[in-house]
Amino acid sequence: MSIAEHYGKVQTVLGMLPEEELGITLPHEHLLIDQTLGGVYFVEPESLSDRALAHQPVTLENLSWVRYHTKDNLDNQLLMDVDTAIKEAMLFKLEGGRSIVDQTNRGLGRDPRALARIARATGLNIIMGCGYYADSPLTHDRVSEMTEEAIAQEIVGEFIHGVDDTGVRPGIIGELGCSWPLKPNEAKGLRAGAMAQQATGASINVHPGRNERAPLEIIEVLSASGADLSRVVISHMDRCGYSYATREQLLQAGCFIEYDLFGFEGYYPARVAVAEGALPNTPNDLGRVQEIIDLIARGYVGQVLLSHDVGMKVRLVSYGGGGYAHLLRQVVPLMRLYGITEEQIGTMMVENPRRLLALK
Repeated sequence: MSIAEHYGKVQTVLGMLPEEELGITLPHEHLLIDQTLGGVYFVEPESLSDRALAHQPVTLENLSWVRYHTKDNLDNQLLMDVDTAIKEAMLFKLEGGRSIVDQTNRGLGRDPRALARIARATGLNIIMGCGYYADSPLTHDRVSEMTEEAIAQEIVGEFIHGVDDTGVRPGIIGELGCSWPLKPNEAKGLRAGAMAQQATGASINVHPGRNERAPLEIIEVLSASGADLSRVVISHMDRCGYSYATREQLLQAGCFIEYDLFGFEGYYPARVAVAEGALPNTPNDLGRVQEIIDLIARGYVGQVLLSHDVGMKVRLVSYGGGGYAHLLRQVVPLMRLYGITEEQIGTMMVENPRRLLALK
């Protein structure tokens, strides 16, 4: 793979694409995913009644319980049906959407052939992630045994030849899963990602821990490893509840910051949040919009990304959620009502993802 040859193009699961063809883009989604992380996020409830609910498929009858126990229901955390993914992604296309970045990588159940099938069926541009959700039980031992150089070489090999024997190539490095405090495998994955970025010209997306120090430590590791921070995304601003001071440090370092839980309205499972060292502090969509208005007023519109991070059944329209079209159907009209201009919306949903995803 020659960076010069592909400069300014985007690598999708069906091949290279001129960056101008991306259109409205969701930079952080999961069309297919196993979010149980081998048991990290699915823990058997203690009470017998809750344990029974934990193993039921998501239905209208148990939906009210699952919405407030999203990590305690096994079926909710598995998006495995390709036909459902096609149907849900088409709702985004019907609202004018053009491209979706699927951030599922090793450790989260990545399925390159299935993503290619979804791209063909929908006509959407799908960009696939790579690298490791490094401390997932599904990948922990493998990452522990590999050097960071070997991980970087594996990522570069996927960009050149495709994943395993599929021929399907990624277009972004990530999402690289991190927690707080940063674990050795996670730091190794970050350093490997920085090396691979230098070889491929791709951008990096990182899932940070909830502690205020977590994203700052991440960019320190990436910067020391030679990463271009202007092509790094720190995800989950609205999941982690970072202060403005932390967000500004990330922005001043040149990073993109991502508000990617649109449609997740004001609740985050307390057990998971507390286990990560913080209280649940997830805003609703209006809270997200108001933070973004403030960032725009401070001159940062060119570094803000918007998405949903759909990764559970209750987030799909089929199960009563907003789905992949929620931003276009519900949030963009709200932004207009609050004075965000069409140009600013276009910057966040078209121009910023295009700059991010074009290989440079």
